[in-house]
Amino acid sequence: MNLERYLFETNESRTRFEFDSEGPNGTIKKMVKYVEIGQLPDGTKILNLGFGDADKNRDGYDDNTISNNADRNKVLATVANTVLYIMNYLGNVVIYAKGRTPARTRLYQMGINANKMEIDNHFDILGKTSLGWEYFKPGVNYSAFIAKQKNYKIE
Repeated sequence: MNLERYLFETNESRTRFEFDSEGPNGTIKKMVKYVEIGQLPDGTKILNLGFGDADKNRDGYDDNTISNNADRNKVLATVANTVLYIMNYLGNVVIYAKGRTPARTRLYQMGINANKMEIDNHFDILGKTSLGWEYFKPGVNYSAFIAKQKNYKIE
């Protein structure tokens, strides 16, 4: 992706990514973690995307923290780049993402909206409504998202 983003490091299994957010509140270590939560009928893995401030005491992350480090777009572009990275590494996988709160999910939706043209070059985004999953459309409020490789059919 051609958006400004941070460099990240990943673990050997390519399931955890860490990077530093730089802003007026200093350097804040961020973590993106992917965990398999199921499979589609064709065997395609469904991975949950978890994200937040790194918490070394738990070898995980805290997704309740609001950093306000004035680099939201760069952080979201970095997270999106990890999606692209893991899809390239693992092949056909589906990434599931939902914010801890409706406000956080709305923030993710705003990031998708703002970068839709760039995202569309790499993968398809679906949003969840009360009626089920649909291809992402601006102006519709979604409760969760799925990212899949471009033109990959979900059966």
